[in-house]
Amino acid sequence: MGMDAVLEQLVRNRAGAICEYCRFPQSASRFKHILDHVIARQHGGLTDAANLALCCGRCNLCKGPNIAGIDPTTRVLTRLYNPRTDDWHEHFRWSGALLEGVTPVGRTTVLVLNVNHRHRVAARQTLIRRGLLQG
Repeated sequence: MGMDAVLEQLVRNRAGAICEYCRFPQSASRFKHILDHVIARQHGGLTDAANLALCCGRCNLCKGPNIAGIDPTTRVLTRLYNPRTDDWHEHFRWSGALLEGVTPVGRTTVLVLNVNHRHRVAARQTLIRRGLLQG
Protein backbone atom coordinates (compact mmCIF):
# COMPACT_ATOMS: atom_id res chain seq x y z
CA MET A 1 0.00 0.00 0.00
CA GLY A 2 1.48 3.36 -1.05
CA MET A 3 1.94 6.35 1.20
CA ASP A 4 -0.56 9.15 0.62
CA ALA A 5 1.34 12.11 -0.93
CA VAL A 6 -0.35 14.66 1.34
CA LEU A 7 0.54 12.63 4.44
CA GLU A 8 4.12 12.23 3.25
CA GLN A 9 4.49 15.97 2.66
CA LEU A 10 3.01 16.73 6.10
CA VAL A 11 5.59 14.47 7.78
CA ARG A 12 8.48 15.92 5.76
CA ASN A 13 7.44 19.52 6.47
CA ARG A 14 6.87 18.87 10.17
CA ALA A 15 10.40 17.44 10.49
CA GLY A 16 11.99 20.42 8.79
CA ALA A 17 13.96 18.14 6.43
CA ILE A 18 16.06 16.54 9.18
CA CYS A 19 16.10 13.02 10.57
CA GLU A 20 13.96 13.12 13.70
CA TYR A 21 16.29 10.67 15.44
CA CYS A 22 19.90 11.70 14.64
CA ARG A 23 19.16 15.18 13.20
CA PHE A 24 21.05 14.48 9.95
CA PRO A 25 19.82 16.99 7.34
CA GLN A 26 18.18 15.77 4.15
CA SER A 27 20.24 18.33 2.22
CA ALA A 28 23.47 16.51 3.22
CA SER A 29 22.25 13.03 2.35
CA ARG A 30 22.72 11.30 -0.98
CA PHE A 31 19.48 9.41 -0.37
CA LYS A 32 15.99 10.68 0.30
CA HIS A 33 14.98 10.43 3.97
CA ILE A 34 12.35 7.78 4.67
CA LEU A 35 9.04 7.94 6.49
CA ASP A 36 9.45 5.66 9.50
CA HIS A 37 6.64 3.99 11.42
CA VAL A 38 7.61 4.92 15.00
CA ILE A 39 5.65 1.89 16.16
CA ALA A 40 6.15 -0.66 13.37
CA ARG A 41 3.10 -1.98 11.57
CA GLN A 42 3.88 -5.47 12.87
CA HIS A 43 3.40 -4.07 16.38
CA GLY A 44 0.07 -2.48 15.47
CA GLY A 45 1.42 0.91 14.40
CA LEU A 46 -0.75 2.83 11.99
CA THR A 47 0.23 4.70 8.85
CA ASP A 48 -0.88 8.10 10.09
CA ALA A 49 0.72 11.39 11.05
CA ALA A 50 0.74 10.46 14.75
CA ASN A 51 2.95 7.43 14.06
CA LEU A 52 5.25 8.62 11.28
CA ALA A 53 8.64 10.30 11.58
CA LEU A 54 11.17 11.48 9.01
CA CYS A 55 14.19 9.22 9.25
CA CYS A 56 17.53 9.05 7.46
CA GLY A 57 18.27 5.75 5.76
CA ARG A 58 20.89 4.75 8.32
CA CYS A 59 18.61 5.28 11.32
CA ASN A 60 15.80 3.51 9.51
CA LEU A 61 17.97 0.51 8.66
CA CYS A 62 19.18 0.16 12.26
CA LYS A 63 15.80 0.82 13.86
CA GLY A 64 13.85 -1.61 11.70
CA PRO A 65 10.74 -2.73 13.61
CA ASN A 66 12.44 -2.24 17.00
CA ILE A 67 10.45 -0.39 19.63
CA ALA A 68 12.83 -1.12 22.53
CA GLY A 69 16.36 -2.19 23.39
CA ILE A 70 18.65 -2.68 26.37
CA ASP A 71 19.88 0.50 28.06
CA PRO A 72 23.69 0.15 27.97
CA THR A 73 24.02 1.72 31.44
CA THR A 74 21.28 -0.01 33.44
CA ARG A 75 20.97 -3.17 31.27
CA VAL A 76 17.18 -2.78 31.55
CA LEU A 77 14.77 -3.23 28.63
CA THR A 78 13.85 0.32 27.57
CA ARG A 79 11.61 1.78 24.89
CA LEU A 80 13.09 3.79 22.04
CA TYR A 81 12.68 7.52 21.57
CA ASN A 82 9.33 8.48 20.06
CA PRO A 83 9.53 11.69 17.99
CA ARG A 84 5.78 12.17 18.27
CA THR A 85 5.52 12.10 22.06
CA ASP A 86 9.03 12.79 23.41
CA ASP A 87 11.06 16.00 23.58
CA TRP A 88 14.35 15.39 21.70
CA HIS A 89 16.30 17.78 23.97
CA GLU A 90 15.18 15.89 27.07
CA HIS A 91 16.78 12.65 25.84
CA PHE A 92 19.82 13.74 23.81
CA ARG A 93 22.66 16.25 23.74
CA TRP A 94 25.52 16.88 21.37
CA SER A 95 29.14 16.47 22.37
CA GLY A 96 30.76 17.73 19.21
CA ALA A 97 29.74 15.26 16.51
CA LEU A 98 28.79 12.57 19.05
CA LEU A 99 25.17 12.23 20.05
CA GLU A 100 24.82 11.35 23.73
CA GLY A 101 21.76 9.81 25.29
CA VAL A 102 21.11 11.50 28.64
CA THR A 103 18.17 9.31 29.69
CA PRO A 104 17.60 5.56 29.45
CA VAL A 105 15.43 6.21 26.37
CA GLY A 106 18.15 8.36 24.78
CA ARG A 107 20.98 5.93 25.54
CA THR A 108 18.98 2.98 24.24
CA THR A 109 18.03 4.82 21.06
CA VAL A 110 21.64 5.90 20.38
CA LEU A 111 22.74 2.28 20.81
CA VAL A 112 20.00 0.56 18.78
CA LEU A 113 20.18 3.09 15.93
CA ASN A 114 24.00 2.95 15.99
CA VAL A 115 24.01 6.73 15.79
CA ASN A 116 27.69 7.08 16.69
CA HIS A 117 29.11 4.65 14.15
CA ARG A 118 32.44 6.08 13.03
CA HIS A 119 31.22 6.86 9.50
CA ARG A 120 28.21 8.71 10.82
CA VAL A 121 30.36 10.73 13.26
CA ALA A 122 32.80 11.59 10.46
CA ALA A 123 29.94 12.81 8.27
CA ARG A 124 28.62 14.99 11.12
CA GLN A 125 32.13 16.39 11.75
CA THR A 126 32.29 17.47 8.12
CA LEU A 127 28.86 19.12 8.36
CA ILE A 128 29.84 20.91 11.58
CA ARG A 129 33.02 22.25 9.93
CA ARG A 130 30.93 23.52 7.01
CA GLY A 131 28.44 25.16 9.37
CA LEU A 132 25.60 22.91 8.20
CA LEU A 133 25.02 21.16 11.53
CA GLN A 134 25.29 22.27 15.11
CA GLY A 135 27.19 19.83 17.32
